[in-house]
Amino acid sequence: MVFSIKRRKQDIKALKEETLDVLIIGGGITGAGTALQASASGLKTGLVEMQDFAEGTSSRSTKLVHGGLRYLKNFDVEVVADTVQERAVVQGIAPHIPKADPMILPIYDEPGSTFSMFSLKIAMDLYDRLASVTGTKYANYTLTKEEVLKREPQLKSEGLLGAGVYLDYRNNDSRLVIENIKRAAADGGHMVSRVKVVGILHDENDKVSGAEVEDLLTGETFAIKARVVLNTTGPWSDTIRQMDAKLDAVPQMRPTKGVHLVVDNKKLYVPQPTYFDTGKNDGRMVFVIPREEKTYFGTTDTDYKGDFAHPTVDQEDVDYLLDIVNTRYPSANITIDDIESSWAGLRPLISSNGGSDYNGGNSQPISDESFEKVISTIEQYQKGNVDRYTVEDALKNIETSNSESEANPSAISRGSALDIDEDGLITVAGGKLTDYRKMAIGAMKAVIEILQSDFNLSYELIDSAKYPVSGGELNPQEVEEETETLAQMGVEKGLSDSAGLYLAHLYGSNAPKVFALIDEVEQVEGLTLADTLSLYYAMDEEMALTPSDFLIRRTNHMLFMRDTLNAIIEPVIAEMARYYDWTEETRARYRKELEIAIGESDLKNLKGDGNR
Repeated sequence: MVFSIKRRKQDIKALKEETLDVLIIGGGITGAGTALQASASGLKTGLVEMQDFAEGTSSRSTKLVHGGLRYLKNFDVEVVADTVQERAVVQGIAPHIPKADPMILPIYDEPGSTFSMFSLKIAMDLYDRLASVTGTKYANYTLTKEEVLKREPQLKSEGLLGAGVYLDYRNNDSRLVIENIKRAAADGGHMVSRVKVVGILHDENDKVSGAEVEDLLTGETFAIKARVVLNTTGPWSDTIRQMDAKLDAVPQMRPTKGVHLVVDNKKLYVPQPTYFDTGKNDGRMVFVIPREEKTYFGTTDTDYKGDFAHPTVDQEDVDYLLDIVNTRYPSANITIDDIESSWAGLRPLISSNGGSDYNGGNSQPISDESFEKVISTIEQYQKGNVDRYTVEDALKNIETSNSESEANPSAISRGSALDIDEDGLITVAGGKLTDYRKMAIGAMKAVIEILQSDFNLSYELIDSAKYPVSGGELNPQEVEEETETLAQMGVEKGLSDSAGLYLAHLYGSNAPKVFALIDEVEQVEGLTLADTLSLYYAMDEEMALTPSDFLIRRTNHMLFMRDTLNAIIEPVIAEMARYYDWTEETRARYRKELEIAIGESDLKNLKGDGNR
C-alpha cells in the first residue's frame, strides 16, 4: 500500500474512529522501531509525530552504527558485546542501510590518551571476538606510523605512534527511521507525521486512555483513543510526562548537543572513517568520516537548554572542532568558510543512569593504577603465566576514579530507561541508535503485558531480529552483489551506472519500485532522472510532505551534495506544489522553511552572509 498524503487522510480517519491497542508518541528511531514490532505483531497501532519522521534526534547523529570500542578502555565488556551483537542484527534486517566501513584509530604519545598501542590491540582483539569477526576480512590489524601516514598523509606526524583498524559501520539514520515507518504502515499501522500531542486523556479510573492531538497541516484538533500510550519522544520525554495532568513527573532527561561540520574532501581527505582523541586531554574523541565526495567531522557534547526543535551550531562549536581537526591535520587549514554544511542534534541522555556514553566518558572511570594492573594481568594471561580466573578477579576488583563530575555532560549515560507511571503512561527514553530494536522489544513486552492483564487481549511478539524493514529484503551476506544487480536494472531502464547504484543503495529491495517510475513519470525540468524518481517515490511512498522532508531526510542532499542543491531547489518546490496542489501561500511558507534550514546548515549567521 502506498504511503502518501492520501494514506495520511485514511490514517487520520482511522485514528479518530478506532480504539487503538497502542498509541506511540514520537516518530524517531525508537518510536519507528516499536511501531514496526507492534504492527507486525497484529496490534492496532498508531504513531503520531509533531514534525517529520526522524526530524529530531534521529536524523542528526554521527551516522554510524557504532560498535563502542572505547567502552573496552573501562573493560565494559557486557556493553560492547550487546552493542556489536545488536549491530549485526540491524545490519541483517536493514542490509541496505548500515554498511561495513572499518575505522582507523591513530594513537598519539600525549597526556590523556585513551589507548596506548598495546592496550588498543588488546581491546581490538576482544572487540573482534565479541563481534565474531576474528579470522575474517574484517579482523582488526595495526599500522606503523609510516603506514598510517601513507594512508592519511594529512595527519599530524609528531607524536604519532601508529594506529589500529577495526570494524565499524556507516549508517543513514533518517533512512533507517523511514524504512521502519514504511514497514509498520504496510502492516496496517497508522503512521502520521505533523500531528502534535496537546494533552493526555484518561478514563473514569484516571488511567491513560489516549491523547488529544492537533493536525498541524489542517489545524484540526481531535482525540485518539488507545488502551496503552507509549512515549518515545527522546528529548521531549519530560515534556510529554509533564503534560499528563495525573502525574507529578520529575524531569529525568539531560539533553546534550552534538555538532557535525562538512567540508569538501579536496580540503580534507580521509580514505576511511577515523576516530581519535581530541588532544585536549578532555576525555573526548572525535570522528572524521568520508561520505559521498565530502568529509564530515564531529562531535561536540555540551549541555543544552534551548529549543529542542531547533538546536543550532554556535561559534564555540565551530571553534572547538576546527581547533581539533586543524591540529590533527595541520596542512588542512580549514576555516569556517570551508564548511559547506552542518548539523546540530540532541542526545536524549538520562541524568540518573551510570552507564557509558557512546562517545564520551563513564560516570565512574577506572583509576590509572587499576587500569595498568588489569593490562598487566591480561599480558601475563597471554603469556600463560596466570589463569583466566586471575583475569576475572582483576576485572571484578577494578577501582573507580570519580574524576567525572556533574559538570561534564560526556559522563552522562547513554543507557535507556523504561518507566510505567501510576496512570499507565509508558515512557522509553535514552539509549543509542544501535540499540533501538532492543529498546522497542522492552517497550512492546510492557505493552503486551498491560493488554493481557487489563484488557484480556493476547498478542505474541514477532521475532524482530528476523523481520526486515522496508527495502531490507536482501541477503546480508551478499548485499553488495545484490545491490549491483538491482543497480543494473536501473541502468537497463536508462539510468547511468552511478545513478543506478546510488538509488539501489538508497532504497535496497524497493529499488525496482523506484525504477518502475521511469515508465510512469516525466523527468522534471531542472532535475536529473535519478532526482525525479527519488522525488516521486518520496511523495508516493515515503510521506515526504515538504521540500525539507525530501532534501534533508529522504535524501541527504542538503548535507552531502551541497554543490548541486541550489540548482534543484526551485524545480523540487515547483513539482511538489503541482503534486500537492499548494496555494501560493503554502508554497512560499515551505520555501521559507527550507531557506531557514539551509541558512542554518550553511552557518549563514556565523559567516556573516548567506551568499554562496
